[in-house]
Amino acid sequence: MRKIEAIIRPTKVQEVKDALDDAGFESMTITEVKGRGKQKGVLQQWRGQKYCVDLLPKVKIELVVPVEKTDAVVEIIMKHAKTGSIGDGKIFIYPVEKIIRIRTGETDGDAL
Repeated sequence: MRKIEAIIRPTKVQEVKDALDDAGFESMTITEVKGRGKQKGVLQQWRGQKYCVDLLPKVKIELVVPVEKTDAVVEIIMKHAKTGSIGDGKIFIYPVEKIIRIRTGETDGDAL
């Protein structure tokens, strides 16, 4: 099994979530986060004063899927989160050693 973490723009969350739901990946965790990448923030102006916002709002989507479905999930996220501009985000993939459903004690694939 693999854990997929995607950091994406807040404006793309609903589109990505709907696409994952449609493909049968309805279990996920979504967290509002702040961060920055190579752009190191944006320059904004308020009441004539310029200031730098260096931690931008993003959303982290986390899913655990079987190894054979990893590429499908990554393709869905990339297709629906991409704008073509700096700040579209990143996808991280980690191996998952074990999963246990607390309520029933089911493990691994049965716990998904």
